Amino acid sequence: MILRKAFNPATIKIGLEGEDKGEVLEELTDLLSKNYLQGQPFPREAVLEALWTREKKMSTGIYKGVAVPHATVEGIDTLHGVLGISKKGIDYDSLDGSPVYLVFLLVSPPGEAERHLNALKKIALLIQDPLLLENLLKSPTPEKAYSLIREFEESL
Repeated sequence: MILRKAFNPATIKIGLEGEDKGEVLEELTDLLSKNYLQGQPFPREAVLEALWTREKKMSTGIYKGVAVPHATVEGIDTLHGVLGISKKGIDYDSLDGSPVYLVFLLVSPPGEAERHLNALKKIALLIQDPLLLENLLKSPTPEKAYSLIREFEESL
């Protein structure tokens, strides 16, 4: 159950404020920072730098309104996920040119490459379910969005 461990209601934001990729990456990184391990330093700048390095290779706005920015970062303790949901859409420079409404951000330490890839695979399966994507977009609360992710993962 990799996704249910990586994500939690505290790292799901409904109503993203950012309007473009840069603003959203900062907004989601800051949400992760607020919910990172108590008393542990959070490598905010390293996370943002790693995410931008990945974006420069190719946009992670990959599929019909979905982006999956991800990176490995020294100083992160384990795999962490953040989900941002935008009602208005984000100018994300996505591969299909469409706005992005769901942003699944993943960061992990370099030593957890296999776990990182497994999480990406599960997200790839998740985003192929149009009803699930629609329900995530309509989620009234972070708790509801998290329960949808958990139910999806349990059904695999």
